[in-house]
Amino acid sequence: MSTTAASQWLFPLSALDHTPSACSLDKELYDRARGVEFLFRLGSSLQLPTSALCTAATWFHRFYMRYSMEEFHRQDVAATCIFLATKTEECGRKLIDVARIYQTKVPSVNVDPKQFTEESQEVNERSAAILSTEEVLLEALCFDFFVESPHAELVDLFEKCDSPVPVQEFAWSLAHDSYRTPLCILYPPKIIATACYVLAQRIFDGPNSPSLDARISATSPASHLPTPPSHKPPSPDATRVVVERYAFDELELVSIGDALGLLLEFYGSQDIESTFPYLANIVAVPPPTKTTPRPRLYVPATQINAPPQSITNGGPSPSDSLGRTPNSTHGGHSPDPTPASSQNA
Repeated sequence: MSTTAASQWLFPLSALDHTPSACSLDKELYDRARGVEFLFRLGSSLQLPTSALCTAATWFHRFYMRYSMEEFHRQDVAATCIFLATKTEECGRKLIDVARIYQTKVPSVNVDPKQFTEESQEVNERSAAILSTEEVLLEALCFDFFVESPHAELVDLFEKCDSPVPVQEFAWSLAHDSYRTPLCILYPPKIIATACYVLAQRIFDGPNSPSLDARISATSPASHLPTPPSHKPPSPDATRVVVERYAFDELELVSIGDALGLLLEFYGSQDIESTFPYLANIVAVPPPTKTTPRPRLYVPATQINAPPQSITNGGPSPSDSLGRTPNSTHGGHSPDPTPASSQNA
């Protein structure tokens, strides 16, 4: 797909203030996050690959740029995006199976999916809701099913940047969580992947390592220090390996900073003290300062009169730095960083 065709689905941040939904923006963003969480849980139960989950989540955000959350319930849209993604990503699942799992994910229902038969009224109602919503989804997408995800960019970075395994796992988890925000309709996948990778590096390196500003600056801070002349080439700066690899221009670097700021703001709005203590090391990272001025988008859930949503699939163990994300073809973790050429050797 051409860059122009792909960019038609990228919106300016101000567009979020003009979506069809009648609720406040902070409530809409909160419900989008809840919808994507439901989508991930549904897709994980259906054992779908990462590509299908990312595609469905992107469609979910695109849909609500054209239709309101009051008219179409987030769970119906999430289930429909999953069902359509199973077709386009060649991991087909029967409608009845999607509807059955959907029914078991409803908060008031907690039973084995096998208890619902094809003749079940509840399952038939879910199936009908998915089919009717699918017609609207196809119209909203203009039958444009192509989606690029930051995960594909991360796989390339893992192979070529010789990054430590923890950095890969952190970046992979951050990329999953990015779909709980509207980043996928605001920035290209390469920008999001870079933001996730840089933030993962910063978390891994610790609080005494270079700041996010230093990692995404146009030039390395060390380049401004006086040094004696040398015929040796400068040593590569591991903290800036991604930025230098892609040779981003100034506008792209600002976009990376904006993406980092939005992602950190999302994490900062969670209940760190009692519900999500494992996010503390992320929230502790100071956001970049060279960003586009904007109003705050995320507020604590208690301020919008709604219960806090789960950040990860099934909840992480206390030892997990970022918690678990939905299982994927990589088992919920990052892919094998070993290049294909060396694997075949």
